[in-house]
Amino acid sequence: MNHNIDEAYCNEKKFSDFFLNNSALLRNYMYYKCGDAELANDIVQDAFLKFWDNCKKVIPGKAKSFLFAIANNLFLNEYAKSKVALTFKSIPQKKYTHETPEFLLEEKEFGEKLQKALSNLTETQRTTFLMNRIDGKKYKEIAEILGISVKAVEKRIHNALLSLRKEIENI
Repeated sequence: MNHNIDEAYCNEKKFSDFFLNNSALLRNYMYYKCGDAELANDIVQDAFLKFWDNCKKVIPGKAKSFLFAIANNLFLNEYAKSKVALTFKSIPQKKYTHETPEFLLEEKEFGEKLQKALSNLTETQRTTFLMNRIDGKKYKEIAEILGISVKAVEKRIHNALLSLRKEIENI
């Protein structure tokens, strides 16, 4: 048997566990790239199907980065052509509040500024930044998933923060 591959992912139970452990993170990642939840879900489904079809090619310890590379390629090859405008959905608001109307208006305006600032980041800055800030992934894990160095992750997040600070005062 070739030691460069891990056919364990061709096992339905192992694949199912892998899917359950990684589908939400991959969905978030794709959403950060395209800003469209439905499109992100489609890419995730297609990526897992392609992963299953290529399960014999998985290198031990590289399954997650292999999956993310598949999804990224699907996005680039099939979906990026339509250049989707980013429209990140806002967090559901509570029905009651003790805040003043002025505070609520300022909060809404800040949310809109933040959404615009996020959509103005480069795709690589935005996805890396949101994987860290929203998904709580450490730089090392992001680097492994994306197949880049920790230094590259640090630089992307640093540049994202600079850009966000520039665009939104007092962030």
